[in-house]
Amino acid sequence: MSTRPQRDELPPGTLETDAVTVRTLAPGDLDAIVRIDRDWTGRPRRRYLEQKLLEAQRDTGVRISLAAELDGQLAGFLLARLYYGEFGHPEPIAELDTIGVAKASRGRRVGEALLRQLRTNLAGLGIQRIETQVDWEQFELLGFFRRSGFKPAPRLCLELALE
Repeated sequence: MSTRPQRDELPPGTLETDAVTVRTLAPGDLDAIVRIDRDWTGRPRRRYLEQKLLEAQRDTGVRISLAAELDGQLAGFLLARLYYGEFGHPEPIAELDTIGVAKASRGRRVGEALLRQLRTNLAGLGIQRIETQVDWEQFELLGFFRRSGFKPAPRLCLELALE
């Protein structure tokens, strides 16, 4: 049984993501981000996430790393960055590095609200494309990205094992 209102049940002018407050990430969000990430990955990545949060804080004019709140609690986060011509791209692109939603907040449109705000912020900067990478076996995340309009890119990601 879903507690999520159906689109036709909402009052006119109301979005399904209106219950989610999206804001810029703050240094005080680190513990909650680490907890959400650990719940999905199975391991604490505090140093990695701390570094990503510091990078997001350094470039305060570009608000593309976001936090989502439900009922006053951090319910999700999104870490992204801008690239201006790197990796052979002639135009600037945004790379969605990490997205996480608290398991208790699943089904409450947190990820959708984060992506909606990211798209709005990027459009204001003239950025026309977002790229991300997903592990082939993360079916739930792949489904989320597919529903959000992402498609396979016409590039191959290559790797070389250094055994």
